[in-house]
Amino acid sequence: MGWLLAWIIAAGGGAGWLAQQRLQALNEGFQTNARIAHRLLSQQLVQHDAILATLALLQPQLSPDAGANATASDLARLYPQILGIAQRRADQPWPAHWPSTLDALEQQSRRSGHAHMDASRLAAGTLFVVQAGQPASYALALDLRAAVPTEEWPYPPSHSPVRIWLTQGDTQLLLQPGAPEADAPGWAWTQTKTLASPSQVLDLHERYKLHPRLLPWGPMLAWALVCALGLAGLRAAWQQRTARLRAEQLLQHGHVARLNTLGELAAGLAHELNQPLTAILSSSQAARRLLDDREPDVDAARQAMGQAAEQAKRASAVVGRLRRLVERPDTVAATQAVALQTLVNDALHLLEPELRQVQVLQTVPAPLPPVHSDPIALQQILHNLLLNALQAMEALPPAERRLEIAQTRTGAWVQLCVQDNGPGIAPEVRDRLFTPFATTRSQGLGLGLTLSENLAESLGGHLRLIERPALRGACFELTLPLPAEHAQP
Repeated sequence: MGWLLAWIIAAGGGAGWLAQQRLQALNEGFQTNARIAHRLLSQQLVQHDAILATLALLQPQLSPDAGANATASDLARLYPQILGIAQRRADQPWPAHWPSTLDALEQQSRRSGHAHMDASRLAAGTLFVVQAGQPASYALALDLRAAVPTEEWPYPPSHSPVRIWLTQGDTQLLLQPGAPEADAPGWAWTQTKTLASPSQVLDLHERYKLHPRLLPWGPMLAWALVCALGLAGLRAAWQQRTARLRAEQLLQHGHVARLNTLGELAAGLAHELNQPLTAILSSSQAARRLLDDREPDVDAARQAMGQAAEQAKRASAVVGRLRRLVERPDTVAATQAVALQTLVNDALHLLEPELRQVQVLQTVPAPLPPVHSDPIALQQILHNLLLNALQAMEALPPAERRLEIAQTRTGAWVQLCVQDNGPGIAPEVRDRLFTPFATTRSQGLGLGLTLSENLAESLGGHLRLIERPALRGACFELTLPLPAEHAQP
């Protein structure tokens, strides 16, 4: 779960950064294009003011046909958005099909000195602008859609996702529809600015609707894959390191177990062989002395007894060397304060592959004080007990295997029980369970429990088989003394 969380954090963080960079670039482009669009449209509208100011100043004579005035001049070629140019003298009306508000706008223009507009037909794309003059006033009919300079326009009209429109009050004119979902609700970037024309007071609106497809999914997925591969490599390396450390610790425990087992074996052999060999040696030497005083085939008897004595000495020397090698009198076990739970966790960790098909139950009623002991010896005891429990449950289906480890305290002592739900210990084996070479397995040496009992006694405690109703199998109880400072409950 931790590795999955690490992948989610790494992949999500990198993908978020890539998405933020992409959105930042898009936003910067949108802001730049919005400024360009505002500048271009403002220039177009300001040019309308300049045209009207020029006409009012020069006072050219125009035809009553406003449309013909636009097409007959060069203005139509330079400014295709001009639909018509109208001239009105004091004794003439404005064109009949033009808005009736032009008279009022003309009066306003005469008072202010600049042009005024009529936006009543803005929804259809038409705008009228009036500039008062003397003796004649002039007005322009404008197609605002045609006022968009397509060659310089920053947005490709055919496929730009940005929606652009003009508004004047509640009336609006759509200049560019944008993407189909451009006006849909949701997260979007917007820009609203008033065009820079004193007479044509229009607001330019731009809206860029954000869509998930704008995100850099390719790089984001590639980054997630890279994170997955990287974390998979780290996890494999970590598992390999953990497995190596576990193997090294198991090897160390195995080495210690082999040495201790060899020591038990050597001690047993020495105990069993030293006395008979010494008796053979003494008898042989006595026989040789007796034979030295008699005449019957003395040389042959002496030679035979000499060979027996030499063999006895040789056997005694081999046993002595083996005992000295195993006992290592120059080594003293180091004791320290250790927590039983820590040792239990270490032992379970070492046997983790074997315990994967076993349900392990741990019971610790309350935090126990540490014991002052040799951690290597305690680990060896726990390792032997757990290994015996696993071997006792080999005949059970994996789903039925149960292993319980319980820790308790009684006064100045702590107890650690290891119980399995195997077949248990047969009654005829219980009395000799801790006897060297006593085993119920065909390939066992019968020294594991003997070694564990000896180690427990060397630590000031003891190891015994007890009856415990929790599970049906065997239950071994290791009892250890507490240090003096923790002896009082």
